[in-house]
Amino acid sequence: MSGHPLLKMEISQLSVAERIQLAEDLWDSILAESDELPWTDAQTQELDRRLEQYQADPKIGSSWEVVKGRLEL
Repeated sequence: MSGHPLLKMEISQLSVAERIQLAEDLWDSILAESDELPWTDAQTQELDRRLEQYQADPKIGSSWEVVKGRLEL
């Protein structure tokens, strides 16, 4: 049995599709309370810097298709 008391069965007994759904459900529950996630000053500054760069030139960066292609190499 899994170490977490809320789980009634072994996760490994779930099908792949069920485990993916469980992961999605868990992530959705975290996002629903994302205002509780702490941001460090460094993270906030980095996000602000990236947003400023994008606003200065929205054409910089790579499209999702390009990034995905690089990851699939």
